[in-house]
Amino acid sequence: MPLLPLLQPAPAQAAESAATWPSRPITIVVTYPPGGGADLMARLIAPGLGRELGQSVVVENRPGAGGQIGAAYVAKAAPDGYTVMVDASSYAVNPSLYARLPYDPAKAFKPVGVLARYPNVLVSTASFPATRVGDVLAMAKQNPGSVAFASSGNGSAQHLAGVLFEQRAGVDLLHVPYKGGGPAMTDVIAGQVPLFFANVASSLQHIKAGKLKPLAVTSHQRTNALPGVPTMQEAGVPGYEVYEWNAAFLPAATPEPIVAKFAEALQKVMHSPETRQRVAELGGEVVAAPPAQAQQFIDGQARLWARVIRDGNVKPE
Repeated sequence: MPLLPLLQPAPAQAAESAATWPSRPITIVVTYPPGGGADLMARLIAPGLGRELGQSVVVENRPGAGGQIGAAYVAKAAPDGYTVMVDASSYAVNPSLYARLPYDPAKAFKPVGVLARYPNVLVSTASFPATRVGDVLAMAKQNPGSVAFASSGNGSAQHLAGVLFEQRAGVDLLHVPYKGGGPAMTDVIAGQVPLFFANVASSLQHIKAGKLKPLAVTSHQRTNALPGVPTMQEAGVPGYEVYEWNAAFLPAATPEPIVAKFAEALQKVMHSPETRQRVAELGGEVVAAPPAQAQQFIDGQARLWARVIRDGNVKPE
């Protein structure tokens, strides 16, 4: 009997911690190196989140293994709202790409929101004879396996964009993997490999300089960053739509009041004029999907890439 009063205050203490959160700095863990899309997004939203939540928000990069190292770290973090993960579209790819992960995505994380999405653009080296996607298809059908495309590695976003292109268009291309998007872009500009499903933001300066030719964007609608470039569906590849995206996650056991409070702050930051303008400059669009819609979007992406990986027999490096 004497122990009962000592046990009773626990629920009240838990409720109070959720009500007063945050009372100390928050860390956003980025699962990729500095300078990439996920890192840019985290550093873009950190100051605004700090203002909304009344605490400093710091960004910490934990890259490696296609996002697995950072995700494993956050999966083991205390579910108290002080460790947040900003990941990329690989989050929905890795469960199908790797036979074993150091965490269970379905049980380890709770999405707080999909932040923004970015289309790719199929670019070619300036000297490549094709000027339209139709030209590429004709060349690929005439000589299967002869038209090459570069990527930042096996199972990367650029590789999977190419595999889906093959599947939707009914062609066979030659995949040339590199150790990163930078080396791939360099060789495409130099004419070593003719095609690349590039990120719009990273390729825009080269397109404007005439070093790369944009053939089609991978979004459902044309992007304001390249208004004269057709979508892949307009260019003759039906059902083709690919985005790279970023989302924020908390450990799965994080209390719902904290999840709701963080999600509300995130919505305000993503809908701010400054964030919208910066995302548009990078060739993307703000999604700002709340937790429930974010989970639906991610589940749909996971199903899409599971089929692509299975049908294309894609293996990681």
